[in-house]
Amino acid sequence: MRYTLRQLEVFVAIAQHESVSRAAQRLAMSQSATSTALAELERQFDCQLLDRIGKRLKLNALGFQLLPKAVALLDRGEEIEELLKGQRGIGSLDVGATLTIGNYLATLLISDFMRHHPGSRVRLHVRNTASIVERIAHHELDLGLIEGDCQHEDIVMQPWVEDELTVFCSPRHPLASAGEADLEALMREDWIMREEGSGTRRTLDQAMRHRRGRLNVLLELEHTEAIKRAVESGLGIGCVSHLALRDAFRRGSLVPIATPALDLTRQFAFIWHRHKYLTTAMREFLRLCREMTAGVQRSDDIDLPAVP
Repeated sequence: MRYTLRQLEVFVAIAQHESVSRAAQRLAMSQSATSTALAELERQFDCQLLDRIGKRLKLNALGFQLLPKAVALLDRGEEIEELLKGQRGIGSLDVGATLTIGNYLATLLISDFMRHHPGSRVRLHVRNTASIVERIAHHELDLGLIEGDCQHEDIVMQPWVEDELTVFCSPRHPLASAGEADLEALMREDWIMREEGSGTRRTLDQAMRHRRGRLNVLLELEHTEAIKRAVESGLGIGCVSHLALRDAFRRGSLVPIATPALDLTRQFAFIWHRHKYLTTAMREFLRLCREMTAGVQRSDDIDLPAVP
């Protein structure tokens, strides 16, 4: 072959980071060596794979065609390397998880995965749904675990387990004694919300889409635990996954508010790029995910260690 796996690795890194210098850092190479590897690949085949737009390098049409094939070949090459090493592991895995999944399920899954395959390496990236989808689309992650829906044409989505959001408040809040709130009551309250682009925010917005008026969003926070603390302090009411609230409800530091008029159910799902080669590591991780939720109807039914 006239190209090397190293040249493809450099091409993929530059395509993902849109920068020679950042790709060089990722690959632990010098910037000149990284630039030379890409230039040599293009020279050998008398082609151009990326266009410079301002300070960034963007894939052109040929580069877009090559990227998924190069990623798949590198994945297969890594499996061959692990096999030749004596199968001490099943390769590396870059997993993206949204905050609820990342904070409450993914770390347990990765621990289980590493226990079964101690020679393997896993990197966990916890972001909101929009960010995970974007990184999967750009081949920066192998697998995504998201909350809600994904309509990207280049991404495969498979349902995992049902999840449900719960509206909640401080035990000192007036709604705590009522235990239930209609839409008019909800519209009068101050809300502590997840940010735009999060699966939680999308689910709540979808549930409210036919209602007149807008919720009064007092504060937007990127982390579930920060929302819980803000609601505990009496700043307003919140809405996150019941999975994230179980221990707080058990302790009595937060109180659920029933909302019969709102459908707050959603689906946890797996996503990966349509052209992604499903490595042994990906298939094994998916198997362990499904094993964790076997026989479970909803995410908050999963048996997790209690938080004191």
